[in-house]
Amino acid sequence: MEYYDSLGIMIDCSRNAVPNVTRLKSFISLISKMGYNTLFLYTEDTYEVDDEEYFGSKRGRYSKVELKEIDDYAYSCGIEVVPFIQTLAHLASLKRWREYRHHVFDIDDILLVDNERTTRLITNMVKTMSETLRSKRIHIGFDEAHHIGLGTYLDKHGYTDRRSLLLKHLNQVCEITKQFGYEKVMLANDLFFSMAPGVFSVDEEIDFPKEIKDAVPKECEMVYWDYFSTDEKRYKAMMQSSKKLTENIWFSGGCWTWNTFSPHNRYSIERNTIAIKQCKENGIRNAFFTLWGDNGGECAYEMVLPAIMHAACAFKGIGEEQMKEEFKELTGEDFDTFLHMDYPNYIFGEDVKVESKYFQHSASNYAKTHFYDDPFLGIMSVNFDKCKKTQMKEYASILKNDADNSKNYKVFYTTLSSLCSVLSEKLLLAKETRKAYEEHNMDKLINLAFSKYSDAILKLTEFHKNYRLQWELVNKPFGFEIQDARIGGLIMRLSTCRERILELVSGKVEKIEELEEPVLPMDDTYITSWGEMISANNI
Repeated sequence: MEYYDSLGIMIDCSRNAVPNVTRLKSFISLISKMGYNTLFLYTEDTYEVDDEEYFGSKRGRYSKVELKEIDDYAYSCGIEVVPFIQTLAHLASLKRWREYRHHVFDIDDILLVDNERTTRLITNMVKTMSETLRSKRIHIGFDEAHHIGLGTYLDKHGYTDRRSLLLKHLNQVCEITKQFGYEKVMLANDLFFSMAPGVFSVDEEIDFPKEIKDAVPKECEMVYWDYFSTDEKRYKAMMQSSKKLTENIWFSGGCWTWNTFSPHNRYSIERNTIAIKQCKENGIRNAFFTLWGDNGGECAYEMVLPAIMHAACAFKGIGEEQMKEEFKELTGEDFDTFLHMDYPNYIFGEDVKVESKYFQHSASNYAKTHFYDDPFLGIMSVNFDKCKKTQMKEYASILKNDADNSKNYKVFYTTLSSLCSVLSEKLLLAKETRKAYEEHNMDKLINLAFSKYSDAILKLTEFHKNYRLQWELVNKPFGFEIQDARIGGLIMRLSTCRERILELVSGKVEKIEELEEPVLPMDDTYITSWGEMISANNI
């Protein structure tokens, strides 16, 4: 029995990977058959806005014609496309343009409120969405703007209570949405928790001051988002507390596609099982699941189809056996085989959880951190003493076989197989290099230079070729220039390290300075920035 009014998927279109319209329409058709009736396209600056020519320039932004095509097709499939924009924070990409850098920003990536140019920008954004997507509901973001009023606003106006600024700006944005016919305004509720009880989330039900509740416009629908927790008590407390702001509550969970090349289906399913149970018990009938693309949009959004299928079936009360049968019927793929796409992150084997002890126990993004780990610096890998060997060769073979047998997702399996091949050479490369250097084992260093370093470079080149095919199948070409720079940079770095090892062995140099410096303990397994993975220096 279905237990929802609105059930949606959110695709991140703002972290370099903008889904192309052809592939997106196929995805829309598929999720509609799974039972979804809502789609959110998360667009920070990746859509065309009248009178804002720099907005999304060179970013693969959707044209108004493309958005209308997507909306019309989704409507024919019974799916409402809800615009998901940002009207307060998360607009750092605009800062690269002088048009915006000195005119609409307060601090960090947060817009300057009470500012005519900011108001004009937001008005143009909302106007564009009202002209392209037929939904009368709009998501205006409003998450993680913790430093509002503490930058340019502070310089101009002096200190102002951030709670007052947040609520004033919310009411101003809601007035703009009304001008263009919007009836419902969705926004994240984390700032209300951060500014009232002073915490991001609670484990006990709390209430909010009357002045806050009275200032929230009636058309607002609060979104409680949680991609991390396995604690039923926390979900219940957050859902019941959120209802103190408004009865119009959405839950937003995660199907993990961010900060990594490969997905986290199993991690997502474990958390969403608990979250959906709490949605049912606490009367939350509207929900959507996010496919974020933080730090490059590396993971193809379709790689979490098992987690997407699971969430729909959990809301409909469909059991595991029927779920897997329907998955096979809809996708042409075996559900459990599709889960093999998670393999690259299981560097210690499948019996070891991919869960960081920090940042709310986020999913460990080993497939990316160890892919980019520098073999001389060893920031990411040299301290993982429990990793004595790697199963990556086995995973690469399994995924290659999956590719050979896949009807519709061969490209994905091929890419991840080649990723595992890279990791099979590189996962322990930093440890092995440092060990041989510290033991003054020149024979071992020569062997590493001519075997693992050379093989890793060849396999990286193969991975880049496969990854480019995957990107062009799923996304617009914009954004891949970042992957070219990152992967190309890694190939050159390995080449440099290889040459320096040979210079040491030949006597041309007496030492390798990076390997002279001891490595400090670093046990964080969820790193959100490519720059922090490759170096301790400034990017």
